[in-house]
Amino acid sequence: MGPLSGIKVLELAGIGPGPFAAMLLSDLGAEVLRVDRPDPGELSAHQDHRKDLLLRGRRSVAIDLKSPKGLEAALDLVAQADVLIDPYRPGVAERLGVGPEPCLGRNPGLVFGRMTGWGQDGPLAKVAGHDINYVAIAGPLAAIGRADSPPPPALNLIGDFGGGGMLLGFGILAALLERSSSGRGQVIDAAMLDGTATLFASIVGFRNMGVWRNERESNFLDGGAHYYDSYETSDGKYVTIGSIEPQFYAQLLRLLELDPAEWPQADAERWPELKEKMRELFRTRTRDEWCELLEGSDVCFAPVLDFDEARRHPHVAEREVYVEHDGFVQPGPVPRFDRTPGAIQGPPCFPGEHTRSALADWGFGEAAIEELVAEGAVVQADGD
Repeated sequence: MGPLSGIKVLELAGIGPGPFAAMLLSDLGAEVLRVDRPDPGELSAHQDHRKDLLLRGRRSVAIDLKSPKGLEAALDLVAQADVLIDPYRPGVAERLGVGPEPCLGRNPGLVFGRMTGWGQDGPLAKVAGHDINYVAIAGPLAAIGRADSPPPPALNLIGDFGGGGMLLGFGILAALLERSSSGRGQVIDAAMLDGTATLFASIVGFRNMGVWRNERESNFLDGGAHYYDSYETSDGKYVTIGSIEPQFYAQLLRLLELDPAEWPQADAERWPELKEKMRELFRTRTRDEWCELLEGSDVCFAPVLDFDEARRHPHVAEREVYVEHDGFVQPGPVPRFDRTPGAIQGPPCFPGEHTRSALADWGFGEAAIEELVAEGAVVQADGD
């Protein structure tokens, strides 16, 4: 059932980091109920929602929070929840009537997790933004990429998921742990901006030590060093080398049959020259040939694989990093527990799919549910 079995989470519908945090909690055993809007366009997009892995493992009720009876139904759900996830911009939950004050008034033990880009306060708090903007203003984007090109988008892994949803999940677990002694809930201000800065801590530390320069591609982790980078192979594919520690670098030179006297690791002045030589060297063999020579050694080597290749890699396959569930390949639950393993609890939900059944399971009587449906305060979607 997972280590979070028995924890009830109410997720107000959003995109990106909020659903990601809810997915993580569900994978570890929490019961997650998603509150969607009764939007006809959303309710009809069943197939698209079925493919959205961030929506896996929970049920959905469609509630009109702008309806007085819909709002009252939502607050009745809040009264039974351990956690509420608020994905809105600052002030929106308050305007809808599901802000911290009414929710904690109904349920003093509630952990109220707020997920925003810029945070609950500050000059940009209510401004729209996306991952690339938070990563840019927090500092990391300026350190990513080649020196002669604009900083590239790092997908949306840093702000949305690493600095956003994962930090929200971490905060929720910390608040639940504290509640076990105090008996009180609290409000969590989880901002992608803040989380991104936290992920940047080691680089900021290097800068404090005086061993990190602002210029891109001039440091040992940003592609400046010849021993930490990706290289093209003769077949147009790529491999990666991360031989940072001297003993790993020594093994790299030995396997590549290079003279240590001609390949000084710490001489940063020679890094550009050695980088070009390394590029020429890796273009002499295919990716598979380099794998045969280097994979499994302590060189710190790995081929660059696309998704289809990655899931077939022997190590990835043996650990079942990717699993097949409900007809789709997807990442398995993490982290792993020996006594209470997590599990994907079900397919991605679509809005309003479980309105009647979920409300019944959360204590609403049949007559009350039918009255809410009749008045349009809640909506039950048609079957998939």
